Amino acid sequence: MKLSSAAQIGQCVMVGFDGLVPDAHIKRLIREYRVGGVILFRRNVADPRQVAALCRALQEINAEVSDVPLLIGIDQEGGMVARIEEGLTPLPSALAYQAAGSVADCEALWRHGAAELAALGINVDFAPVLDVNNNPANPVIGVRAFGEDTATVCDYGLAALRGIQAAGMAGTAKHFPGHGDTDTDSHLGVPRVGHGRARLDAVELAPFRAAIAAGVDGVMSSHVAFPAVEPDPDTPSTLSRAVLTGLLRDELGFDGVVFTDCLEMDAIARGVGTEQGALAAFQAGADVVLVSHRADRQIGALELLAQALAQGTVSAAQLAQSCARVLALKARRGMAGWRQLPADPTPVLRTPDALALSGRVHRRALTRQGPARALDPALPVLLLAFEVQTRTEIDEVALGNRAQLRDSLALPLQARGFTVEEMVLGLQPDETQRDAVQARAAQAPQIVVLSYNAVLHPAQRDVLAALPPERVWLVAGRLPYDLALLPQAAARLTLYANRPAALSVLAAALAGEHD
Repeated sequence: MKLSSAAQIGQCVMVGFDGLVPDAHIKRLIREYRVGGVILFRRNVADPRQVAALCRALQEINAEVSDVPLLIGIDQEGGMVARIEEGLTPLPSALAYQAAGSVADCEALWRHGAAELAALGINVDFAPVLDVNNNPANPVIGVRAFGEDTATVCDYGLAALRGIQAAGMAGTAKHFPGHGDTDTDSHLGVPRVGHGRARLDAVELAPFRAAIAAGVDGVMSSHVAFPAVEPDPDTPSTLSRAVLTGLLRDELGFDGVVFTDCLEMDAIARGVGTEQGALAAFQAGADVVLVSHRADRQIGALELLAQALAQGTVSAAQLAQSCARVLALKARRGMAGWRQLPADPTPVLRTPDALALSGRVHRRALTRQGPARALDPALPVLLLAFEVQTRTEIDEVALGNRAQLRDSLALPLQARGFTVEEMVLGLQPDETQRDAVQARAAQAPQIVVLSYNAVLHPAQRDVLAALPPERVWLVAGRLPYDLALLPQAAARLTLYANRPAALSVLAAALAGEHD
């Protein structure tokens, strides 16, 4: 297929926008700049029917100017990073699968989840995460990883990949060469992994090597510096030719599509800048650069790539090669079939088989540490819930409004007959809030704490330390490492997430119910 240089550049850029329907911003990017990909976030999601209508509308706008369908991507990892929850089969966080103990169930549940996304018109899942979460202080990966060792990540991560691609979706291994052993969030700065090459080969690179051998469609780069590979210790992998071309292409032999992580993350935006980052990433060997938010940065990146092509700092041959990889992916995954998708996808969502499997995996993934005393239904419960109150790319704000308690542990406890008083706290409660908790806890016969990465937040740890452990039931709402903070608690349990499906199982366990 012969495309103009402008259309080829567009194929190599993926953008996001605000809204539940296509706005003037995204229409202009598609019609005038010929962008070849759109990424969806929660800001684009109301319910499955709306998402399906949105995807169809985007493809129809694109069809006005191009015979090449759009990539429509999403970060749908399950558990704590799931842009669409309402109306879809719930998937647990990645770290839960090893606790559930079945690689086959992992593959099957991911296949169900991917098939549902495909029915909505989404064709790229930016998953699975193949980072090895071997650093408990990691603020960005944690439960998004399938394990803390390479073998587990390979077993379950590749099962997820098989499920995604068996459903006809494009899977994307991330975050290359590995974001697991970091203690800095690349949304906020440039992390560094300082290990030597032998260690990287044995640990960080092994899951990606296995995914490449298994035929993964895409690889997403990380904004993490690897001095053992990139001579400049301040250059993140996304901008490193030594990493994206020398290591990923030449050494590991990957010939699929290389996506960047979003170039508006601070590791890039506050460094070289988003627009210059797009150019540098493309020159390093990326095929598709992601600019997920601001229109000025998106247009700036597109125009800078066009200028670089005109000036010869990006070669026509490299652009043609990257564009060809994108077109090959679109052909291989049958993305031109979007016109045949049902207008109403709801009959194929949340099927009995999918829901039964999801429920089984969630129940089996429930993890307890130490003795587990059940709550007494005759006594009231004080629920201390630590919640995200400011959205980030990896932390979703609690769903619904507090009056409905949609995503609260209070609701499934109340459904079991418990009287529940809930105190909702931010991730880092101030001294006034901590004093209020202590005063209320002094009178409470039963205290359930739903923590959120307390090991990373001193103020949460202060709250826990001031509670009477014999009256505390500790539930780790994200990182399981929180459970070690209160070893004398009446019970300690986790399901690696605080999403509604996990909270239902956790409530049953707190009530002493057994399968």
